Amino acid sequence: MLDLSSIKTWTNNPQLIAWIEQVAKRCRPNKIHLCTGSLEEYESLCQELVKTGACVPLNPEKRPNSFWFHSSSGDVARVEESTFICSQHKDDAGPTNNWRDPQEMHAFLDQLFEGCMQGRTLYVIPYSLGPLGSPLSRIGVEITDSAYVVCNMRIMTRIGTEVLARLKDGPFVPGLHSVGAPLKPGEKDSYWPCNPEKKYIVHFPEERSIISYGSGYGGNALLGKKSFALRIASVLGKEEGWLAEHMLIMGVTDPEGNKKYFAAAFPSACGKTNLAMLQPALPGWKVECVGDDIAWMRFGSDGRLYAINPEAGFFGVAPGTSVRSNPCAMQSIAKNALFTNVALTPDGDVWWEGMTPTPPETLTDWLGKPWTPASTTPAAHPNARFTAPASQCPVIDPAWQDPQGVPISGIIFGGRRSHTVPLIYEALSWQHGTFIGASVSSEMTAAAKGTLGKLRHDPFAMLPFCGYNMGDYFAHWLKMGAQRDSQKLPRIFHVNWFRKDEGRFLWPGYGENIRVLKWMCERIDGKKEAVLSAAGYLPRPQDLDLSGLNITPQDLEALLSVDPVLWKEELAGLKEYFAQFKERLPKGIVQELAHAEKRLS
Repeated sequence: MLDLSSIKTWTNNPQLIAWIEQVAKRCRPNKIHLCTGSLEEYESLCQELVKTGACVPLNPEKRPNSFWFHSSSGDVARVEESTFICSQHKDDAGPTNNWRDPQEMHAFLDQLFEGCMQGRTLYVIPYSLGPLGSPLSRIGVEITDSAYVVCNMRIMTRIGTEVLARLKDGPFVPGLHSVGAPLKPGEKDSYWPCNPEKKYIVHFPEERSIISYGSGYGGNALLGKKSFALRIASVLGKEEGWLAEHMLIMGVTDPEGNKKYFAAAFPSACGKTNLAMLQPALPGWKVECVGDDIAWMRFGSDGRLYAINPEAGFFGVAPGTSVRSNPCAMQSIAKNALFTNVALTPDGDVWWEGMTPTPPETLTDWLGKPWTPASTTPAAHPNARFTAPASQCPVIDPAWQDPQGVPISGIIFGGRRSHTVPLIYEALSWQHGTFIGASVSSEMTAAAKGTLGKLRHDPFAMLPFCGYNMGDYFAHWLKMGAQRDSQKLPRIFHVNWFRKDEGRFLWPGYGENIRVLKWMCERIDGKKEAVLSAAGYLPRPQDLDLSGLNITPQDLEALLSVDPVLWKEELAGLKEYFAQFKERLPKGIVQELAHAEKRLS
């Protein structure tokens, strides 16, 4: 019989005690581990994972206190087709979410979880999203049967006894996770336990709860990340008057020492982490990182919008990350990091495509098989990940854990578009900016299952992460900016680093993106003019600082132009996309679509 008595010595929270006991009785684990969040606990779990073959310790001289994991081929990315929003009414989930009746889903999951943790340890992880004690922070508790999840959650959030002390007997968001692979007595465990045939990532917005089954992969299993920090938090934000967004937060300081904070939304694998840790190519400019993935934002008493990063770590896409593309990320993962689905070098380090110009002569690939440059498959999975503490980032912003948040001067949207969309344009108003956010689309990447390169609409880069009807989400954004002092509202921009001509990128990207950020800062300060286009305000060619860049006038014209034929097609596609929201599509979006058509004519 499982001894549950230790739970009451660990917490006095009656709701938490009752929930742990209920889960333990249903899932029937071998034992319960109540997480303290200590370094000793983390190191012990890592060594346990090494002993079971789940991971390999990396060479301490190359990458101290770091480990290499590789998953099964059927558990490598978010599974959007198996992600559900179980609101009481189907219309509240909206046409872009998968919906199931909450009562029916609970009944189904109850059966699925019956005995699912046999032979395993049940871990209880109390965690804080946001700095401990911040009025913007929230507390969750994840129950999981995966030590890999515990180790990642310790890096990605603040976990353990300090969180329990803050929680006391107050409310929390419960998240239940199982890899869905019970062990019979004496049965040897898999190096990556999961249930590829049965995956369910389920959210109950009215209950403020999350249940995940079958996947051990990050976004499906680290319930503090997309599930709580976006899907559940977006519902809380709508009801309480704040924003939970799939956005990086960065500070940009000019040579005179003037600093502005920006939040920016890009679909996954479109350069968010690179921008958050930008190494500016222009002398005297500085970029500092508050967060690379999620922003929680509220208006302060002074009328300005303030943001916190609810996370404590980076869960970044490894392929393409290099000293050239993101030197700060490479320094951030130099130690105390976890790597999943990258390749392993013979001398005990990691490698992935794009990390160096030429690959090593021999590797162990992400499936644990021998690999050479002659191999026909990639060495690292395209969605391979690194997990590292944000505190290790060499350009972490001094205010990254400020409990009050940082004031946002500009909001940036973007996507991966090879044509049609200009390098940079600015919204005409908050309402127009909301329309721009709602219009975000991108060529698909490996972060989600689908056809690579196919264009998909991804409003606000929130398509997989909005916990309610996206039409209502647009309305919430419009409401947040309505009746506020327009002089204090953040300016809204859209960027596209990926414009091409005959397969050739027109913009150099990376550190040169500071030139676009400079124009944004100058627009916010009223120092630069702009030209009205069908899309919005465009820079005049002479107003972009291109000193030292070898960009032809023809390429610059292509980067800063809106082709009327292509833009007409863009608006027609948007009109068709927005039609699915029916009466939930707010009037402000309809108005902006009409204004855009009028500007085009």
